[in-house]
Amino acid sequence: MTADLLLFVAVGFAAQIVDGALGMAYGVISTSVLMSFGITPAVASASVHAAEVFTTGASGFSHWRLGNTDKRLFARLAIPGALGGIIGAYVLTELPSDLVRPFIHAYLAAIGALLLWKGLRKPIEPKLPRYVPLLGLSGGFLDAIGGGGWGALVASTLAATGTRVRYAIGSTNAAEFVVTTTVSATFVFTIGLELWPMITGLIIGGVVAAPFAAYMTKLVPDRPLMILVGIVILALSLRGILGTFY
Repeated sequence: MTADLLLFVAVGFAAQIVDGALGMAYGVISTSVLMSFGITPAVASASVHAAEVFTTGASGFSHWRLGNTDKRLFARLAIPGALGGIIGAYVLTELPSDLVRPFIHAYLAAIGALLLWKGLRKPIEPKLPRYVPLLGLSGGFLDAIGGGGWGALVASTLAATGTRVRYAIGSTNAAEFVVTTTVSATFVFTIGLELWPMITGLIIGGVVAAPFAAYMTKLVPDRPLMILVGIVILALSLRGILGTFY
């Protein structure tokens, strides 16, 4: 029991460092680890979202305190994201997530490539993003279906379409608290929660890591952040695409 707890403390810490600093991958990393233990996608997603209620709260608060959030962007993401999350959580109990994941991975690979290209070749010109509510709705839905991916979809799309990277990451992390709380509550009412030693470990590791990750976002300039985000997205997406064939 203690060994399992410590293992998932380490997983939660590492996942939150990546997620808090780059705006993505906590859910993807944690869900992948849980599923490697033979846990079903629905149970894995429910467990990770339960842990994320605490980790996203700590991360969102840290980003807000450090000035990494945009209030208007947060509001335009959070409400549609919560609605999309409710729909996705219900669908996941009926639809095998393997049918959806290849399309998500392909989209994210394209976004990752675009971010990498912009970070290396194009000057950053911050501007007001378009279609933010639709992006939030899609992100919440896909996050619940895939056990993660809110940040990978939302933060990367915002950054790729011109939002300053620190605001894209900080606002996405803050809005994720609302989305995750809604998704977790939906899972509680549909399939319930179990695996509490794993959930507890993910919570402890993620909460401890959150302030450090937010501080990294504040310090690192936009262009290196964009390149890092692009690399992480490409790596995770290509791994997911290969996983559908092997």
